[in-house]
Amino acid sequence: MEDMKNVSSTPDVGTQADVDEIMKKYDKESNTRHWEGKPALVVKALMALFSVFMIYMNLFALWDERIRRCLFLGVVIIFVFLLYPARSGRNNKVNHLPWYDILIAIVGSGCFFYFVANYEVIIKHATHISTLEQILGVIGILVLAECCRRVTGIPILVVASCFIIYSFAIGSSLRKVVYNLFYTTTGVIGTPIGVCSTYIVLFIIFGAFLEATGISDFFISCANCLAGAATGGPAKVSVISSALCGMVSGSSVGNTVTTGSITIPLMKKTGFPSEFAGAVEAASSTGGQIMPPIMGAAAFLMAEMIGVPYSSIVVRSILPAILYFLGIFLMVHFRAKRLGLRGLTKDELPKAKEILPKIYLLIPLIALIVMICMGFTMSRSAIIATALCILVSLFNKEHRMTPTKFVNALETGAKNTLSIAVACGIAGIIAGVVTMTGLGQVFISAIVSVAHGQLIIALFLTMLCCILLGMGVPTTATYIIMATTCAPILTTGMGLKDICAHMFVFYFGIVADITPPVALAAYAGSAIAKCNPMKTAFAATRLAIAAFIVPYMFCLNPAMLFVDATVVEIVMIIITSFIGMFALAGGLENYILCDMAKWESALAIIGGLLMLYPGVPSDIAGLVIIAVVIVLQIRKKKTVAA
Repeated sequence: MEDMKNVSSTPDVGTQADVDEIMKKYDKESNTRHWEGKPALVVKALMALFSVFMIYMNLFALWDERIRRCLFLGVVIIFVFLLYPARSGRNNKVNHLPWYDILIAIVGSGCFFYFVANYEVIIKHATHISTLEQILGVIGILVLAECCRRVTGIPILVVASCFIIYSFAIGSSLRKVVYNLFYTTTGVIGTPIGVCSTYIVLFIIFGAFLEATGISDFFISCANCLAGAATGGPAKVSVISSALCGMVSGSSVGNTVTTGSITIPLMKKTGFPSEFAGAVEAASSTGGQIMPPIMGAAAFLMAEMIGVPYSSIVVRSILPAILYFLGIFLMVHFRAKRLGLRGLTKDELPKAKEILPKIYLLIPLIALIVMICMGFTMSRSAIIATALCILVSLFNKEHRMTPTKFVNALETGAKNTLSIAVACGIAGIIAGVVTMTGLGQVFISAIVSVAHGQLIIALFLTMLCCILLGMGVPTTATYIIMATTCAPILTTGMGLKDICAHMFVFYFGIVADITPPVALAAYAGSAIAKCNPMKTAFAATRLAIAAFIVPYMFCLNPAMLFVDATVVEIVMIIITSFIGMFALAGGLENYILCDMAKWESALAIIGGLLMLYPGVPSDIAGLVIIAVVIVLQIRKKKTVAA
C-alpha cells in the first residue's frame, strides 16, 4: 500500500485512511481489534503457530477426521474473538479484549474440544446424546453463528436460520437437530469444514507466501510492459494485472486494494472518470477468481467436489474466463477511444530487460500445477509449493524471506483463513439440514415446477439464489455453499452436466462481490478512486456483463466448456464468441469506430447476444446485424473525417 502515498500528482485520490474507513463501513473482515506492542507480538506469534499447526496436521497427523475438524474450528473460534470486536467502532480500544469475549471464546471453543476429548463415547451413543451434550451442541452452534456475524455479516446467518427453523417446522426434535448438525460429519464439521481444514487453509497459506515473494509487483510490471503504452493503457494494465494477481489471492477485495492502489490513480491521471476507474479494478479483481489455472483455489475444490481431474477443470474454464476479461478489455478500449485518451509514455513503462530476470518467481506456481497434474495430493502440493516460495524469495533482494517476513506470511495465512472457516461452518449447517430433512429434493421439485421444465427459467432462479447467498461471503466459502445447495437443483432437477452446473453457481457466487447492494470489491475500488460506492458498483456490474451472460451460454451449449465437442465445433464457438463479445462491448460503450446512436448500440448488443447464443441460425443472424453496424460505423467515420 506504500504506492498509494506516492500519487500526489493525481487529483482527488483516496488515501489508505479512506480505504480503511469505507471498508470498515461495508466489510466485516476489516473491523479488527487494535493490538500494539507486546500484545500484538503475542497475537502474531499465536496466529503464526496456528498456520504451522495446520501444516503439521495435514502433513503428519493421522487423527480421525472428526477430531481434525473440531480442533480446527475450536482454534478458529478463539482467534475470531481475539481479532474481531462485537461491534464496529466499539469495544475497539488498543490492546483491549472484553471479559465477555474471553468467556464466550472459552465456552464456544470448549464445546468443540469436548467433542474431541469424548468423540468415541459420543459416536457410540449415536442419536442418544445426553442432555449435557445437547446443551454443548447448541452453545457451539450459537457461538459459531456469532463468529460468522462478526467476520462475514448477517446474510448467510439469515439463510442458515431459515433452514434450521424449517427442520423444526417439519417435526424434528432438538436432540435430532443438534446431533446431526453438531456431532456428525453432515453438519458443522461436514464437507465444507473438511475441505477448508485440508485444502483451503493450505492454499491460503501458499497464497500468503507467494504474495510475500513480490509476485504481485511482477504481474503489474508485466501488464505495464504488455499494455501500458496502448490506448487507455493504465485501464488495460488493471485488467491484465488484476486477472493474474486475483487468481492467486482468491480475494476480490484484497486484490482490488493491492493492485488498485497502483492502477486506479494512473487511470484517473490518464483521464478516466473516477467511477469507471474504480469499477474497472473491481470487476477485474473479482474476475481473477475465475482465471485458470488457480481460480483462487476454487479449481482444486471443484475437482474434488465433482470428482474429476484438476486438469479437466482448468481446460474447461479457459474460454469463459477469456470471454470475461475480453469483455472488460474491449469496453475499456472503446471508452478510451471515445474519450481520446492516451497510454503511458515510454519513460513511465518498465523495461522488459528488467522484468525477465524475475521470471523465476513463477516457479512455485508452475510447480504447484505440475505436481497436482502428476497425481500429488493437493495438500502435499500446496505445502511443497509454499516451501518453494521461501526458496525463490532468497534470489530477490527486495522481497527476500527474512524471519520477520516468514512470520508475517504465516500470520496472514491464518488471518485470511478465519472468515472462510466460519462461513464454511455455517455452510455445513445449511448442507446438514438439506441432508437431514430431504429439503434438497423439495428445492429441486419447487424450481422444476416453477420452471415448467424450461432450463433458462431454472438457471435464472438459481442465479438469484447464488447472488443472494454470496453476498458478503468469502469466495471459496461461497462456492462450497453453492455446490451443496444450488448445483444439485440444476444437475438432478434439470439434468445439467456437473461441470456446467458447478461453473454456473461459481460464477454467480463470485459476481456478488460487484453486484449491488453488497458489492465489497466495488466499494474498495471507490475508496481509492474517491467516488460514489454505489455508482462504482453499478459501473462494475456493467463492465462484468460477460459474467452474467457466459454462464447461461455454456449451460445451454456445454461445447463452450469443451464438453462433448469436436475440434471444428470448438473453433467455431471461439470465433463466434469473440465476435459476439466485441459487438456487445461496443454496443454498451456506444462506440466501435466512432460514436454510435442509441439504435446502433441496440443493434450491436442484439447482434453480440445472438453470436454468443449457441446455434447456427443465431450466429448467422448475429453476424448479419454486426456487419450492418460495422458498415454504418465505417460510413459515419468517413463522414466525420470529411
